[in-house]
Amino acid sequence: MRKGLSIALLFFCFILSSSLHAQEFTGPLRYNPVVNKANAARHSNPIAKKTTTTLTLPFFEDFTGTYIFPDTNKWVENEVYINNTMCASPVSRGVATFDALDRTGLPYDTLSNGDFRFADSLTSQPIDLSGYTPGDSLYLSFFYQPQGNGFYPLPGDSLILFVKIVYGDWEPVWRMPGSRLQPFKQVMIPITDSLDFHNAFQFRFVNIAALNYADAIWNVDYVRLNSNRNMYDTLVNDIAFSTDPSFLLNDYSFMPYRQFMAFPGGERAGEYTDSIHNNYPVDQAITYGFTARETTTNTPLYTAPTGTTTLTANTVQQLTYPSYTATIPLGGAYDKVIFENKSFIQHISATDTIPNDTIVREQIFDNYLAYDDGTAEQAYYLNLFPTLPGKIAIEYHLNRPDTMRGMAIYFGRQVPLAYPKYFSIAVYHSLAGVDGAFADSIIYQQDLYNPGYMDTINHFWIYSFITPVALPASTFYAGTLQPALSGSDSLYIGLDVNRIGGNHTYFSVLDSWNPSLVSGALMMRPLLGQAVISTSVNDVKVSKDEWSVSPNPAHDKLKFNTGGKKTNDYRITDMKGLVVNAGNMPQDNTVNIAQLPSGVYLVNIVCDGITSTTKKIVKE
Repeated sequence: MRKGLSIALLFFCFILSSSLHAQEFTGPLRYNPVVNKANAARHSNPIAKKTTTTLTLPFFEDFTGTYIFPDTNKWVENEVYINNTMCASPVSRGVATFDALDRTGLPYDTLSNGDFRFADSLTSQPIDLSGYTPGDSLYLSFFYQPQGNGFYPLPGDSLILFVKIVYGDWEPVWRMPGSRLQPFKQVMIPITDSLDFHNAFQFRFVNIAALNYADAIWNVDYVRLNSNRNMYDTLVNDIAFSTDPSFLLNDYSFMPYRQFMAFPGGERAGEYTDSIHNNYPVDQAITYGFTARETTTNTPLYTAPTGTTTLTANTVQQLTYPSYTATIPLGGAYDKVIFENKSFIQHISATDTIPNDTIVREQIFDNYLAYDDGTAEQAYYLNLFPTLPGKIAIEYHLNRPDTMRGMAIYFGRQVPLAYPKYFSIAVYHSLAGVDGAFADSIIYQQDLYNPGYMDTINHFWIYSFITPVALPASTFYAGTLQPALSGSDSLYIGLDVNRIGGNHTYFSVLDSWNPSLVSGALMMRPLLGQAVISTSVNDVKVSKDEWSVSPNPAHDKLKFNTGGKKTNDYRITDMKGLVVNAGNMPQDNTVNIAQLPSGVYLVNIVCDGITSTTKKIVKE
């Protein structure tokens, strides 16, 4: 009997151990606040309204000159997202990303997540081809990539190219089903049909996707249409910056300037790098340089000696610059400081594209600590056990004492929305089992919050602390706690996959801390220094939960008002998920809580056989 019990116990422990690493998941964003904010600004600007312009050949676009929305001088719609973060090794910096989010950054359809329909489109302005014939050998070429840094499009998804014939009809000329990540591939489309040669020719890229998801990612880059080409005219004679440059800092991406100045030698990276793509089929010798300045006063910080190197044909190579040591005096302890770091390569030929020969990275010093770069490509969440709390904590360090005033969090949008879900923010000196610590040492915990999704400053939701938290110059941890039995599982947090921050992240779903196995930086930022203002969260009313509990805060009794519905049971749990009071609802709907210690508790009731969502109470 004991042997059988031991085997069963070992098997149970094995299941728990095996499932431990299945508790971290990544998912699609289902929201793009960058697009949402830019779209609102665009509609308020009469100059940015849609216009129609007839173009002439050659047509060229590498999506370098604009970000967020396409150039209206070349394109009609503003449904795709122009960016440099959703792609992997692009031809040149800047791509057009197709997904299942509309021009406001929200899903096209929030209900029919299994339906595949037309999603984003990118249509050229009319192009006058009336003076050309099939004998002029016109070719339309472009590069495409599925997935990039997002999620791969399913086989049911697809990317399609249409052309507009003289009668106004749109004819499909190319189609690619969804697949997993691949390098950018070039497509050559001959323009040979006599119906294409008119004065209002257009071409249109469209993706088909399941409209409740943002994971059907396609990237398009380097679009060219011209005459006197052939099917072998695939060379891209261009040298261009591709991925964004590194940050000046060696670990954080952003931090307060006062924290930087307290230990600049330790915070500054040993070198500054960027990536450059030689698209020529032969090696190319280039001259390159780097400058830095402080933007408020335009103070020069550094000018690197001009360097020369030979780039290998058709490869992405890294350029390296020494990390400069220049600093500027700080006017005030809480001033925002911005260093503009600019990299450039000299124009090497008349055909080489100039705009993508320069790239800028701003190193911002503000009131927060961050490992992310400010853009989310995916979402991170914990798949929790219903009876256990889920915890996320990120390791940070301070070079001088400071005051934590709150937390900024970038939430990934969920369907259905997670507005009713609760979470707490906790700050720790140490985590049990991490760096030799025997137990969690909590400095501060504030209960309870709801997630927010509307566009805010830097697209983060701001949560301020009631009591400022004084922190010494040392390591601390800060993150979220999702209470057990509260319906707060699977709370999506923005994940920046372009930054390596996973080595600072810990999670707990079985009451023990484990290092995250997900690569990337979770987008949670401690706010330091002066007081911050919380972003307001509107109460969300759910029809089945038309009940209330009072008083709140309470001292010795709780009175439940269920609006005349039949109430069966009640349950009160603490923040660790432990049931501290439960049973059948008394006839007068009054429950004695005098024996409970002061603190925050969660309450559920059953009305007409339906379990309510959770409400928060405070016991004085």
